[in-house]
Amino acid sequence: MPVQGTTPEPVGDPQWVAWTLRRLSGSPFRAKFRLSDADRAYARAKGRATIDRHAHEMLRTRVGGAQPIKDGKQTPWKGHPVFAAQHATATCCRGCIMRWHRIPKGRALTDAEVNRLAALVMAWIDRDLRDHPAQPEPPAEIVKSTTSQPKAAPTASMEPLF
Repeated sequence: MPVQGTTPEPVGDPQWVAWTLRRLSGSPFRAKFRLSDADRAYARAKGRATIDRHAHEMLRTRVGGAQPIKDGKQTPWKGHPVFAAQHATATCCRGCIMRWHRIPKGRALTDAEVNRLAALVMAWIDRDLRDHPAQPEPPAEIVKSTTSQPKAAPTASMEPLF
C-alpha cells in the first residue's frame, strides 16, 4: 500500500476507480482474488444492473453502518461475485476501508461513499469478466458425439454481458 500523500488522488470518479484499481493491484493479497467460474456465470446470468444493485445493498448493509456487526468478519470469502470483489477492492470491512480508502471508522458511510465504493467493486468485476471471457457452448453434435475425436476448440470468444 502506498504511503498516504505520495500520490495525489484523482478527483473524477472514473479516474479515481482506475487509479485505485492500479494501487490495489500492487498488493499481493488483493491481487490474488479472482471470481470463481460459478460467480462469473452468476454475474453474466443476472446482468450488470442486478449485480450493481447487489453491490450497493451489500456495502450499505454489511459495512455501511457506523459499527457493523462482526466487523472484520462480515464479508464471506465466496458465494457471490460481490464478496470476492469486496476483498479484492478492500471494501470488505471498515478497517480495510479506513486503510485503503481513508474513510474513518465510527460513522456510517454516506450515500456518495457507498456509490463510489460500489463503482470500484463493479469495475473490478467488469475487469475480471473481461479477463475471463465466457466460453461458447459447443455445438450440439459435438456434445452428442460419443466418438473419441477431440472436441473442436472455440474460435471466437463471447463478450461478457457487462
